[in-house]
Amino acid sequence: MFIVANRIPVASDWANEFEERFRKRAGEIESQPGFVQMQILKPLSDDAPYIVQTTWENDAAFQNWIKSEDFKVAHQNPMPKEAFTGKPSMERHEVVISS
Repeated sequence: MFIVANRIPVASDWANEFEERFRKRAGEIESQPGFVQMQILKPLSDDAPYIVQTTWENDAAFQNWIKSEDFKVAHQNPMPKEAFTGKPSMERHEVVISS
């Protein structure tokens, strides 16, 4: 398994809009080959980022998704810069132990 975690620092005034954008796209990513699951993790403190975590069968499945037309559609209308309190970061992980 392959995990991608996007850490996105969202301004509190924009939190509802951020979540709603994912709700509107719910179900779209599931059609991608190799996709396993997605979780949107809401921070419980103001200084922590949202985490958008996707699980894939392997890195190749993730790479194919970011080259897909669906990825382009999902990212074609970004939120304004003032919606964020910093730069997002992406982490990629291979699962070595799971229970």
